[in-house]
Amino acid sequence: MASLRDIRRKIKSVKSTEQITKAMKMVAAARMRRSQAAILAARPFAVKMEQLVRGLSALEVAGDIAAGREVHVHEFFEHRSEDLPGCLVLVTADKGLCGAFNSNLIKNSIEWLKGQAGRKVYAVVVGRKGRDFLHRLKGVGLEIVSETAGIFPKVNFTHAELVGKAVIDLYESKKVSSVSIIYNEFKSAAAQQLVKIPLLPIKPFEDAQTASALIDYEFEPDRQVLLEALLPRYLKAQLYRVLLESQAAELAARMNAMDAASKNAKELREALNLGLNRQRQAIITKEIAELVGGAEALAA
Repeated sequence: MASLRDIRRKIKSVKSTEQITKAMKMVAAARMRRSQAAILAARPFAVKMEQLVRGLSALEVAGDIAAGREVHVHEFFEHRSEDLPGCLVLVTADKGLCGAFNSNLIKNSIEWLKGQAGRKVYAVVVGRKGRDFLHRLKGVGLEIVSETAGIFPKVNFTHAELVGKAVIDLYESKKVSSVSIIYNEFKSAAAQQLVKIPLLPIKPFEDAQTASALIDYEFEPDRQVLLEALLPRYLKAQLYRVLLESQAAELAARMNAMDAASKNAKELREALNLGLNRQRQAIITKEIAELVGGAEALAA
């Protein structure tokens, strides 16, 4: 049985841990509110940019068909041979203590890599956790072309430009057939959704009726020049939104994890206090019994 001193030492240690987890929860909550405001501001721009790019591409296709020309919009829309290597953009956190945030991402990236068995894979990774994981896989058909770490929780558009440049350069060099991205999307303070979607090639409008209903404006410069100028900006805007989503989701996951840790520490501290009091009472009862027994022996 542990001594009273050992139990008091454990209680002190658990109390210190509880104070740390509470502080981390408060910091994560404050940062999450700012990140939530940033992602809510960035989402409409990213959505409208996507609609504009897809609309322009649909008009280009319609124009080529009407003129009897071969349909060619941009290489970002063209499907390539599956024999070419694939590219994975993995967005993780820089730190742990955020529940299953990183482990779910890594588990899904492993599944994606298994689906690419037999092909070379290029990786663009954001976050220390993902970088450390992919570095352990180097030399088995995986090549990391870009790694960005230490940017959370202070993401800005410059980081998205760096990641976007690496993806665009790799795709334009015709080294990869497609680019997929895996990240956590912020849904609410209590929920984050893992997202695994293709980034390139860009999907055109699947609904022919929607595409035909688009209004064809007159452009200066022409539509093709405008589309070529918008596409890199579109990709970087989407990546900026992804980084903001991941940042807010990470902070929400950390806030929830630290809240659960604080509750567990409180329950453990209360259990230790209860055990301390019981053991102390047992010692006192034993001492009283010994005194009474000694007094009775003297009286006899």
